[in-house]
This record gives sequence, structure tokens and C-alpha cells, in this order.
Amino acid sequence: MTDITSFQNNLSDTLRDSVLSIKEEYGHIIFDILPNAIVDVVTFLKSKKGFSFSTLIDITAIDFPAKEKRFRLIYHFLSMTENKRCKIITSVSDQQTVDSVTPVFECANWFEREIFDLFGITFSSHPDLRRILTDYGFEGHPLRKDFPTTGYLEVRYDEVEKRVVYEPTSLTQGYRDFDFLSPWENPNLYTDTTKNNKN
Repeated sequence: MTDITSFQNNLSDTLRDSVLSIKEEYGHIIFDILPNAIVDVVTFLKSKKGFSFSTLIDITAIDFPAKEKRFRLIYHFLSMTENKRCKIITSVSDQQTVDSVTPVFECANWFEREIFDLFGITFSSHPDLRRILTDYGFEGHPLRKDFPTTGYLEVRYDEVEKRVVYEPTSLTQGYRDFDFLSPWENPNLYTDTTKNNKN
């Protein structure tokens, strides 16, 4: 268990208003913060003795289309000296720009590019914010919940033109009926057909 009270007391006065809550879940210290304070909080947690979260493991996002602040950004950190893990969570609305943490953690460069590519969240002061996983000229952001599962374009190699061509998606998916029952949970629902087969 981590002494959350000591973490709160060790925060600088300038950060206390930016940190909405601190709690611990599953061995992770979780900071819920305001999005405009992300660089200040990350810098503090990296350099402050007793925190020393000097390793940025990952940055990811979750889309909640029904919420006013649609996207939740999650930063994962590790402190090797303190043997602790930390998550910073902040919520942003669509079209809201977030400060890049690349000046603090250089490895955030590709993480932020991936989030921009897949969710459309932009990061100010990023050194090279462009798509990293999707193709040139790709429309939309594939991990948004409103992005169609079939996409907008399909790619194929045209033997006549001898090049890759882009065409509007022609994939159609009819209704499918899934059987989620497991024969191991209720064997009486299934019969053993081998008993009825006689050689």
C-alpha cells in the first residue's frame, strides 16, 4: 500500500489546484488532473524525490462519445528507484488541444503521434505531429467509436494499371447470429451425436 496522503502533501502548491484526485488501484497511484497541467505534473513527478517516475511506459486514449469531454488520455509511468507505478488521467473534449510531453519524455513523440492518428487528438508543441500507422491521405480516425468498421476506402493492387488503387469501400456485412452458450457450462443443452451413430 502507498501512503496517498504523503503524495498529496508533497505536491507543490501550484499543482494542488490542477490535481483533481489521487487514489490507488491495483498497485497503481492514479492522478486525475486538468489537461492544461499535464506538462507541469509530468515534470514534477519525474524530478521530485520520493516520486521519481522517470520512465514513461505508454500513452493511450479511450473514446466516450456520449460524454462532453469525449476522450480520456492515460499516461503510464514507472519509478524504478521507488518501485512504484503511476497513471495520470485527464479528460479532453473533441477538438481540444493538449500540450505535448515530448520535451519532458522524448519517447512520447511516437505515442502522441499514434493517438493523433487513431483518435484525432492534437498535441501542441509536438515536433512532428503527423500520422504514424494509417496510410497517406487516410480519412478519419479509426479508434473513434463513430468510425465505420468497414472504413471509407479499400486498397488493392490493380493488374491493369500496375499500381495500388484506392476505391470506396464495397464491403457489406449482413446480420450475424452468435451462439455464446458454452457446452461446458450446460451440457444438457447439447447432445452427443456419437451415441446415435452405430457402425
